[in-house]
Amino acid sequence: MKQVVIRRTVRSDAESILAPLTAEMERTAKFPREWASFAAAKHYFGLEIPRVWGGAGLDAVSACIVIEEVSRVSPAMGLCLSVHNSVAAQPVYLYGNDAQREKFLAPMVKGDTIGTFCLTEPNAGSDASALETTAVREGDNYILNGTKIFVTNGGVSGVNLIFTMSSSDAGRRYYSLFIVESRHPGLDKGPPEELMGMRGNPVCSLSLHDCRVSCENRLGGEDEGMRIAIATLHGGRIGIGAQAVGIAQGCLDASLVYSRERVQFGKKISEQGAVQGKLSDMATRIEAARLLVYRAAFLKQKGAEYGKESAMAKLFASETAVDAARAGVQIHGGYGYTKAYAIERFYRDAKVCEIYEGTSEVQRMVIARALLK
Repeated sequence: MKQVVIRRTVRSDAESILAPLTAEMERTAKFPREWASFAAAKHYFGLEIPRVWGGAGLDAVSACIVIEEVSRVSPAMGLCLSVHNSVAAQPVYLYGNDAQREKFLAPMVKGDTIGTFCLTEPNAGSDASALETTAVREGDNYILNGTKIFVTNGGVSGVNLIFTMSSSDAGRRYYSLFIVESRHPGLDKGPPEELMGMRGNPVCSLSLHDCRVSCENRLGGEDEGMRIAIATLHGGRIGIGAQAVGIAQGCLDASLVYSRERVQFGKKISEQGAVQGKLSDMATRIEAARLLVYRAAFLKQKGAEYGKESAMAKLFASETAVDAARAGVQIHGGYGYTKAYAIERFYRDAKVCEIYEGTSEVQRMVIARALLK
């Protein structure tokens, strides 16, 4: 019952507060600060963080419902919430000490500071082990140098999780993770990327030039960075899966409305067998995707292994979103290729779900490794 109330409340809030902002977001690619303030007041920036740290204290499935319902209206803001919660706030809570939680997590949960997850580099995408951003120890500090690209939330972030590579005297590579505030000397942000979709979420690059950070900013121990990254991505894929389900549902909802209004050959196209087939396939795949996402979230909240399941959920949900958007455009016909209807925006927004938090090819690799081990 609690989750039914959460869905109903978030859907109402998204439709009344967020939906009127989507046209302006699409036109200007500006982050909607007014919505962020509203979301912060609703504890959207601390979905799974315990109440003792100021969070909403939701279970993983309920957190998925919030991301799904926001994404149904604005995929860009669903992405903001997914990344901030799943791969920024969560690792600070799970792997940080109390001092780090007090300094970094508390303002993140309040929505005063938005977080990022900085793993991707010009030469390190799907192959995370190819990181070139370096961390060199100097006494009680580290000197960070390198560049991160395609940083979601980057244009508005206040806290950034930076993954780095170091080399031992024997030449062994190891990886560490650092919390670096955006105002920290030596960290510079590039201009916002001109993206095909997800407009309103300011994606940019981050550059580190002799950025000196304290050992107190290291999250976890030395050589624990890759372990934290992999574990964090498992949870992040659930968030992106929920976002993809929301996009697919938005496509179906828009297509249902249009098909009931559009008349061809003397009757509504919703009465045409070809259109009914597309609507039925969309609805069936969306339900399957939703169940996969909720299953992975349920395993996560129970403390069970969920790496394979999160990869399956993200893979199927993202491809479902792309298929639903394509079918939705087809149902809208020529109007679907114009900006007069939301389906055109959904079509552009959906594609990236097959790319970030691990491409579909990477998800299949993760699944296969789990099956064959």
